[in-house]
Amino acid sequence: MSHVVTIKCEIRDPAAVRAACQRLGLPQPVQGTHRLFTNSATGLAVVLPKWRYPAVCDCSTGQVHYDNFKGHWGEQAKLDQFLQSYAVEKAKIEARRRGNTCTEQQLADGSIKLTIQVNGGAA
Repeated sequence: MSHVVTIKCEIRDPAAVRAACQRLGLPQPVQGTHRLFTNSATGLAVVLPKWRYPAVCDCSTGQVHYDNFKGHWGEQAKLDQFLQSYAVEKAKIEARRRGNTCTEQQLADGSIKLTIQVNGGAA
């Protein structure tokens, strides 16, 4: 049986953050307190292409803190791409952890279709 799922993502798994960075060819995230213009945030700093400040993933709350000054200091699409990659990598980690296999397919609209093989059937 096939199911279509839409995911609202909270960033809680440091391993999936690292995997998403590797997937996108980004530097590995750095744990610590990081400057965001006049504020700071603590967590894993993800350096996105052409962003002035990092996106900081607080895995204890699931929140991502960032300041891209409404797109002037960083393209929102780059953060969206990271969040999508995180969701894919987290789903793959969980599928493998449960002994399932996972395949992915990039769709023309930019979305990613994951197929998880569960106990001889697709989910």
